[in-house]
Amino acid sequence: MDKLIQSNNVNCPYHPQADLIEDSHAGDSLCSECALVVGERTIDVGSEWRRFSNEKSSAGPSRVGGPENLLFEGRGLSTMIGPAGSGSFGKLDYAKYNISQMSSSDRALKTALKSLEEMADKLHLPSTIVDEAGSLFKRFHGGKSLKGRSNNAIASACLFIAFRQEGNPRTFKELCAVSSVSVKEIKREFKRILSNLSITLNLITPGDFTARFCNSLGLPYSVQRSAHHIGEKAMELDIVPGRSPISVAAAAIYMASQASNNPCSRKDIGEVAGTAEATIRQAYRLMLPSASLLFPADFKFAIPIKDLPQS
Repeated sequence: MDKLIQSNNVNCPYHPQADLIEDSHAGDSLCSECALVVGERTIDVGSEWRRFSNEKSSAGPSRVGGPENLLFEGRGLSTMIGPAGSGSFGKLDYAKYNISQMSSSDRALKTALKSLEEMADKLHLPSTIVDEAGSLFKRFHGGKSLKGRSNNAIASACLFIAFRQEGNPRTFKELCAVSSVSVKEIKREFKRILSNLSITLNLITPGDFTARFCNSLGLPYSVQRSAHHIGEKAMELDIVPGRSPISVAAAAIYMASQASNNPCSRKDIGEVAGTAEATIRQAYRLMLPSASLLFPADFKFAIPIKDLPQS
């Protein structure tokens, strides 16, 4: 059956605005104005049109499986054979039979990958980080018995490690917000994975977080740059002993913003950084006496250091 089609890649050189007619029998595309053949032997990449008698599903027929995945046994490629003596093999039967044919490690991996993809969608992550997290999960799981352990917690911990390895660390609270497990569970699995796989991660610094936190707060680049300098300098001078890089980053943002024309409250910063206001206040108090040493030399003060909040 012939039908009108529109194409962004092929058109008639004499009538570029004209619709094309698809000849489904010959596989050709013709100009609707002059009948010029502008595409020959067009390949139909859609589902098959033919339906067999034992197919009950109302969905369009398709005889291709999922894409190749190197993480699964057999790369995720397999041939499905229906149960002996069955008169039909519907969509639900296929799903049940497909799951039963997977190994326990592949079933766990499939569940983990689904969790990773859901978290990736919420965090707008590139596929490279998700792939690395999936590879870590497979290495850690390794067919071992993990009864009583949450695959979602393990997947979240793997994602946390993948972020660190990519040089773009996230906080435990950020992962907890997009997963179905607690910070405590993620931390526990994180430590187990590091120990089991003998993974060594680079130390995180306040500078790993200031840019992202400032962007979320809508602060200008001048404040972001100054906060980065303040946080790194505070760690270098060891004036915030025992404080986490995340709380130091939050305190640095608070100090830089308060000295600029874009002041930001501890409450707003704490919500973005996942840090309590009291924690930010404590780190800020340690940094304030050395504020003159922390700011960049070219920082343009809207508020002098002596007029900065004292608590």
